[in-house]
Amino acid sequence: MKALIFIVGIATIAGSCTRMPDELEKLRPIETQAVRFDASNPSTVTLYSNGYVYPEDQVNGYGSISSTGLSAWTDTAGFTRVFFYPQQAGKIYFSIVAKAPGDFNMLRVRLDSSDALAWFIPVSQSSTYTTIQVGDFNIDSARYHCLEITAVTKNGTYLPDVKAIVFSGPAAVNLKYNTSQYRGAPATHLYYNNDDNNVSWFYTEISVPEGADPLYSYYVTNGFNGGYLGIQVNSPTQRKVLFSIWSNYSTDDPTQIPPDYTVKLVKKGTEVITKDFGGEGSGGQSSLMFNWTTETTYKLLVHAEAAGDHTIYTAYIFTPETNKWNLVAGWDKPKTGGQLLGGLYSFIENYGSNGNDLFKARYGNQWVCSSTGVWKELKTANFSTSADPVGHPRYDYGGGASGQWMYMYSGSFKEMNNLRRGGLVQRNSTGTPPNIDFNSLPNN
Repeated sequence: MKALIFIVGIATIAGSCTRMPDELEKLRPIETQAVRFDASNPSTVTLYSNGYVYPEDQVNGYGSISSTGLSAWTDTAGFTRVFFYPQQAGKIYFSIVAKAPGDFNMLRVRLDSSDALAWFIPVSQSSTYTTIQVGDFNIDSARYHCLEITAVTKNGTYLPDVKAIVFSGPAAVNLKYNTSQYRGAPATHLYYNNDDNNVSWFYTEISVPEGADPLYSYYVTNGFNGGYLGIQVNSPTQRKVLFSIWSNYSTDDPTQIPPDYTVKLVKKGTEVITKDFGGEGSGGQSSLMFNWTTETTYKLLVHAEAAGDHTIYTAYIFTPETNKWNLVAGWDKPKTGGQLLGGLYSFIENYGSNGNDLFKARYGNQWVCSSTGVWKELKTANFSTSADPVGHPRYDYGGGASGQWMYMYSGSFKEMNNLRRGGLVQRNSTGTPPNIDFNSLPNN
């Protein structure tokens, strides 16, 4: 006997891309053997690595993504998008790997959220995952696309669990998608070209575009060998300036650092919180709660001063809101040999699992200054990223220059450009060094 399932598609009938009728009783079963399904070139795209819940994961029953895929889905207002990157246009077929606690839960799957490109799929009751061959879509171009999974009807408390989408057919050849455990956006870096690895001051400016400041973002402006300074988004109500210095003692547990390797606080600004940190090396960390805003230019400055076998690193931020320089903190780091600032860089990091969000920042007016007060402009940098074809296969990243700004971005499965690891980024010169009276910088 031929198996029957209710699968109704509106994506492949030429000239009939219209909405399905609302009356679900009008849906008719079709024989799966009658559907010409191309199962060649299969790729299993897991929801764990490629799926994201909307409006928000783990909230109000919208569903949650874990290592087994989408589950805990109870509210039909929630939906999930699964991202994939075909390498050519053409026809792509898909199957859905799902199970359901109740019978006849109707799902709708749309390509790129288009009502004209949709399939309606009933998922029968099952305690184990079942692969349901569905149908095909026409891929218009080689770029990121998404399948959007929504619920049309619900039978029981929980909607179906979805583990993966299996793509096949001509447009699935060499399909790209995330195979790693990392759900966050890839990190991006700018390594500034500077022959002098022993400078006293490092100055830069940053502006984050509107809409590019999601949760769990860290925009480092002044990175150097042994530490970094930047701004973060920690929660819907909390943002901060963060300045960290690593100990030269190799450990992820700060309690294991010997006294002669301990990074010690020298001074800190008003309302700055300081503590030890671990988990990715160890050292001293200082943070200033500050609700920085998008489309605002902030100026950041780091100073290094040799003290025998130690180096004292001090960070400042100039905010238009206060119209003055503010001290973040000063840290005494031993066992440096008196080394000053070298290996200068900036980066963008998504330290959460919301890699479907866009992370972007502009970096500009980078300058270094010697201990004798000689300024030098940094106009070029080499780009890098943590994205990797094996370790973290994400392709939604890039960077470049626009006028006097360099920029980087990652995440959201939208923007891509041809800048790759090692690529050169060059901005226009400002020609005017920062006007800073170092002697007037605050001590608290």
